Order: sequence, then structure tokens, then C-alpha cells
Amino acid sequence: QLQLVESGGGLVQPGGSLRLSCVTAGFTLDHHAIGWFRQAPGKEREGVSCIASIDVNTLYADSVKGRFTISRDSAKKTVYLQMNSLKPEDTGVYYCAIDLGYGSSCGLSFYDYNYWGQGTQVTVSS
Repeated sequence: QLQLVESGGGLVQPGGSLRLSCVTAGFTLDHHAIGWFRQAPGKEREGVSCIASIDVNTLYADSVKGRFTISRDSAKKTVYLQMNSLKPEDTGVYYCAIDLGYGSSCGLSFYDYNYWGQGTQVTVSS
């Protein structure tokens, strides 16, 4: 019943941009926090950004602050991650995840989220 499907990844040069999409189903998007995470080979999965429910508050990891923007389109049941000024260290598999609770805040911890998408590969290379 629940579904999170990421798309928009690909190969991009340093300094370039990508827009990731997370299309959701099985819940009312505005009732839940959504997080974006990434995982590079041999590294732990790390929180990148999240967007809260009612207040639409957002958080960003220090490493992406000022370069990435998270947003929500409730009508399309989609959460986006706009990634600008990409760096090689941004390379990894990007996942979206949902906090199935009904809190009005979000966090960047792996343990804040209950259900995950399949991921989309982002490669930043010259």
C-alpha cells in the first residue's frame, strides 16, 4: 500500500544540477515528514535534508546547506530535492523515506524514518 519511488538521478559534471523526485502513495503527504538520505560506497547512510508536515519546516545537512533545496507538491504527492553546485562528494545512492508518525517536525537520523524507497543513483564526475 505504501510506496516511495525516487527518480531523477544520473551522471552530472561538478558544478551541475539535478532534481530528484520522490513520488509517494498510500498516505496523505502533508501529514508526514519526508527525508532525503544518501549513501556512498563503503559509507554509512547519511541524512541530507528533510521536510516536516504541517509547518513545512526544513532541515539540511551542513555539507549541502545553500546548495540543496527540498520542497513538496501535495497535489502531485511528490517531494523534490533540487541539487545545485554538485560536488564529487555528493555521489551516492539517494533515498527518500517517510516518518509514518504524525509529528510536525523532521530529523536527519536514520532512525526517524520507517519506510524507504529503492533509491536513485547520483554520480558527480568530470
